[in-house]
Amino acid sequence: MSFNPTFRRGAHLLFGRALARCIVLLAAFHAAGARCEVFHTIDEALAIQFPGAEMKRESVVLSEEQLTLASRLAGQKMKGKIFRPYRAWRSGELVGTAYFDVHRVRTLKETLMVVIDSKDRVAAIRLLAFLEPGEYIPRDRWYHQFIGRNLDREMQLHRGIDGITGATLTARATSDAVRRILAAHLVLTGAESP
Repeated sequence: MSFNPTFRRGAHLLFGRALARCIVLLAAFHAAGARCEVFHTIDEALAIQFPGAEMKRESVVLSEEQLTLASRLAGQKMKGKIFRPYRAWRSGELVGTAYFDVHRVRTLKETLMVVIDSKDRVAAIRLLAFLEPGEYIPRDRWYHQFIGRNLDREMQLHRGIDGITGATLTARATSDAVRRILAAHLVLTGAESP
């Protein structure tokens, strides 16, 4: 995978304080013998999803007007106004845009990569880290419900997205994160403009 210099220098800053807290929590839980999982780094997830692609990372701050629109589209308050799309290019063609989201499930966090295709639909979801107990991790087939979906009324838990018995908080946190990312993507690409 080829990376531009800005991507290499900035990749470790992607999650800022949130990632640093996750790493500290991971070390603390590991030392205490608790189970928590880190499955992929950012670079690994991008390499798996976009083999051989050129990655270009951006850092964008939503204006207040854009933030209001994104919140309305997502059906929830956005968790921040800074977004870092990772755009994958092959032979001069955009093949997808990846976003990373760190959010709380119950008391601990998970990190997801959500990939959006050129038609503003979910192309992939990859779990990078999960600090809650492992029994609350959804099966792969549950994540497949999101693939090919765009941001509409049905792309919500208990509508077009099935829940998970015994892992309701994981299902809610994941579906909310996907909606936030799709909403931000639509605003950032101008598909939905204020």
